[in-house]
Amino acid sequence: MSIALAGDTGIGSAPVSGPSARAASVAEVAARWAVDVDRDARFPQEAVDALRDQRLLSCAVPPELGGEGATLRELCTIARTLGRQCAATAMIFAMHQTQILSLVRHPGGDGVAGFLRDAVAGQYLLASATTELGIGGDVRRSTCAVERSGGVVSLVKNAPVISYGEYADAILATARRTPDSPPSDQVLVICRRADVTLERTGDWNTLGLRGTCSPGFVLRATTSPDLVVADPYSEISATTMLPVSHSVWSAVWLGIADAAVEKARRYVRVAARKQPGTASPAALRLAEAAAVHQQFADVVFAAAGRFDDADAAPAGSPEAEVACGVGYSLAMNNLKVTASTLAVDLVGRALLICGIAGYREDTEYSLGRHLRDAHGAAVMVNNDRIMANSAQMATAYRGTI
Repeated sequence: MSIALAGDTGIGSAPVSGPSARAASVAEVAARWAVDVDRDARFPQEAVDALRDQRLLSCAVPPELGGEGATLRELCTIARTLGRQCAATAMIFAMHQTQILSLVRHPGGDGVAGFLRDAVAGQYLLASATTELGIGGDVRRSTCAVERSGGVVSLVKNAPVISYGEYADAILATARRTPDSPPSDQVLVICRRADVTLERTGDWNTLGLRGTCSPGFVLRATTSPDLVVADPYSEISATTMLPVSHSVWSAVWLGIADAAVEKARRYVRVAARKQPGTASPAALRLAEAAAVHQQFADVVFAAAGRFDDADAAPAGSPEAEVACGVGYSLAMNNLKVTASTLAVDLVGRALLICGIAGYREDTEYSLGRHLRDAHGAAVMVNNDRIMANSAQMATAYRGTI
């Protein structure tokens, strides 16, 4: 499938419009296949092909490496656009961009830069393997370790979840720096798909986000030493993965809420035509939902803008230092918990507005898929784990968020 804009000569040509504008074409493809993807719990291949054709997989890579240098606000806009139509497609885009920015912001040498150039040229899809059996979901600890022998790096990781791992062109895996390192001394390892074997250990039959195709695998990989990112994973996680993932995930959930509120709005408009001049209970509920919806959008894009401002500030400046503080980490934790709660809340409000038409699966107002997808938000890094972490930070923190 190829979706080309006017004047676009293919995957190797420069885009003729901004990444946010091109996302609309991808969203049309995602919408066409969203029901199939959800029903069959299958990878949204058509939509990912469209992301490749529109060169959106590399839009956050800096121009000097062949990308467009998209900001986090732009990535959130794209994730939101896709989330309105297919949350699985949007979440794959969001998780991929988290990996891209982790490499962009922590290059650590010619090997990573060369990989990013290859990723732009080939429109690679990047997955991650950060969780591991036996550590209770704590991504900041690893049991597996990097082994080095004869100029080759290898690792074996038993991961309970690798989202779209079978479809990715590379997987970024965490591991202990050496076999003698403590569990918290981790590195991030780039594993090209040709150098990876995946032994499936489970299935993916979930309530929602079914198209992310995230079963467990035993990952076995070899790579070169220059594809082991130099920065400690603790730094990558705190300064990039946490704020970026929470922002783009929240934008996906905002997209789900957009779709639900829009269905509720259409329902109220149709009902109003039948009883002109009457403010129905559904209309009042819609006004309340619209207020919450606006707050949701403001929270997401304020967080993304805060990240972009810090990222653009000179190193060592007060603006840049903000992103390294406890208050910033608390704010990003709060973003994730707030957004995941509001997504479910707004879909629930839309369901009450649409009534049985929203509850049924065979009407234009059906909200079943949106409700199921929204409930995935609270368990993608469980909110209880995040709040426990926030509680520790908040107890010691004396500043403002």
